[in-house]
Amino acid sequence: MSADVDLRDFGVRTDLALEAQEIASRELGEHIPGVVAEKASEDGITVTRIQVLDERGSRAIGKMIGHYVTIEVPGLRRKDSDLQDRVMRVFAREFEAFLAKIGVPKEAKVLIVGLGNWNVTPDALGPIVVENVLVTRHYFELMPERVSPGYRQVSAIAPGVLGITGIETSEIVQGIVDKSRPDLVICIDALASKSIERVNTTIQIADTGIHPGSGIGNKRKGINRETLGVPTVAIGVPTVVYASTIVNNSIEMIMDHVRRQTDRTREIFGVIESLPAAERLEFVREVLGPLGQDLLVTTKEIDEFIEDIANVIAGGLNASLHEAVDPDNLAAHTH
Repeated sequence: MSADVDLRDFGVRTDLALEAQEIASRELGEHIPGVVAEKASEDGITVTRIQVLDERGSRAIGKMIGHYVTIEVPGLRRKDSDLQDRVMRVFAREFEAFLAKIGVPKEAKVLIVGLGNWNVTPDALGPIVVENVLVTRHYFELMPERVSPGYRQVSAIAPGVLGITGIETSEIVQGIVDKSRPDLVICIDALASKSIERVNTTIQIADTGIHPGSGIGNKRKGINRETLGVPTVAIGVPTVVYASTIVNNSIEMIMDHVRRQTDRTREIFGVIESLPAAERLEFVREVLGPLGQDLLVTTKEIDEFIEDIANVIAGGLNASLHEAVDPDNLAAHTH
């Protein structure tokens, strides 16, 4: 397979760099030109750090040049409070290291932007995180002499969505950045995955910014360093999967299972087996079209999951942004 393969040709819908890298690895082999990846696991938590070095790597996995950190914790679905506390600490450690790696100083003033619609549970991640982060900018502005050492200026906003405000989210954030002049913007948003197992169990950190609505196919002005003029870090959690992706993955799993039982798969599956991955996925989308285009699917326990993962992110942010926050007692700093 040519090293010039472009993941976009496969029609795969995922916001996770990790999944994009996995897909590209199946086509190109373990070593993808222009992409460096390392993985580490500890006690049910897997951390993957991916760096897209150049345009070659960007084309290969369909993601922008930059740094990506993915934290996978399948056990989060068991509502294990001890595990959630450990994930908070791992996230805090990884986020602090991430900021250092991209050159953000410890005293940098931070604006946290919780993207999404608080009225739609799978899209409410950002607003819930904003409710639970420790904001301090007003203290620095109004009574700086009373601010204890170990805290930095943090402000937060949940700007809503275009359908509620009538204003592009990027315009709202741009106005706030111009007025409050933070040194760093952190955007939190819901993402789309290609794997139902990663829904609500995976956190991605990236320094490439974010595009509101990208998880559901909207193409709108991005929130990134180019548009805001300051470093912009995106934190995302997949909360939905496209129905076409689930159906296509199910077809692949069925074919794999049948192949282990018999070599007569061509008789059973016909032309579907010989279709390239992109064409089969497009075929599935055409079939699902009359049902209401391509449905977005989430888990039935989304209400509980979204609260849990939002608290994990908020607690981790509090510990990584404020040295005075005890990493071993993060739950006390979310409410």
